[in-house]
Amino acid sequence: MNQYRYETHLHTTQASACARVSAAEHVNFYKKAGYSGIVVTDHFFNGNSCIPKELPWEQRIDLFCKGYEDAKKEGDRIGLSVFFGLEVNFRGTEFLIYGVDKAWLKNHPDMLSWTVDEQYRHVHAAGGFIIHAHPFRVRPYIKEARLFPEAVDAVEAINVGNGSDEFDRQAMDYAKQHHFPVTAGTDAHGKESLHSGIAFQHKIKDMQDLIDSIRSGEGELILPQ
Repeated sequence: MNQYRYETHLHTTQASACARVSAAEHVNFYKKAGYSGIVVTDHFFNGNSCIPKELPWEQRIDLFCKGYEDAKKEGDRIGLSVFFGLEVNFRGTEFLIYGVDKAWLKNHPDMLSWTVDEQYRHVHAAGGFIIHAHPFRVRPYIKEARLFPEAVDAVEAINVGNGSDEFDRQAMDYAKQHHFPVTAGTDAHGKESLHSGIAFQHKIKDMQDLIDSIRSGEGELILPQ
């Protein structure tokens, strides 16, 4: 039975305008809930970010990374693994990016002007991994479901924030159609009543291990509970 559980999609008040709890609060919650780790995926500057737009690029990146850094510090203190990611937005279509870091973000001040295809090329050049987040979600800020099967590596097939089994079913069908590996996540902002993620039979040692484990399909999706 898979015993190491990981939250794959999480937002903190340090960087995401929509988050309801801080990085440290998330870490303590997931530790008590029996998880082995989390991925902090705060909204980047083209999404629901709380980082001031008028600041210099490097300062904005420093502030953006505070959610992850604060979570990592608390995670190291209490024994919960914390990994870095981000969620980017293209006119309502959102992607989770794994496998890049603060230095990479600082070195790409032009990234807000990239197309989805350009993003894919740059992220892959860095050894990163892109997950299409909640691809069929319906919200006022999402004008239509737009799919980019040639510019992603995986599909988020379960997202608690969707609040809809139908959106999840469509995402799973889409992933199967294109033979994509799948992920599950809470899209945690804090104070959710249900949580999800992926469970593995081994403890994830770093982000590359997580990417490889998702790509291989060895994890078990955690149904919202």
